[in-house]
Amino acid sequence: MLICLMNQAISFNEILEAADNLSLEEQESLIDVIRRRIANSRRQEIASLVALAREEHKAGKLHPENPDEIMQSLLL
Repeated sequence: MLICLMNQAISFNEILEAADNLSLEEQESLIDVIRRRIANSRRQEIASLVALAREEHKAGKLHPENPDEIMQSLLL
């Protein structure tokens, strides 16, 4: 996998090697930053899905289903 950083392609392995050159404290900080960014991205994704579901509900595209109906639709 290549990652473009400031118009330069950097491989995943090169990123790992760069992380190895950081101090332990810097590596821990990097992990914290990445975890926060992942959590934020997931929150944004969930918020988008909720907004879409609200729009569909408002437009009358959703209807109540019992658990058997939900399972049946998942198995199709």
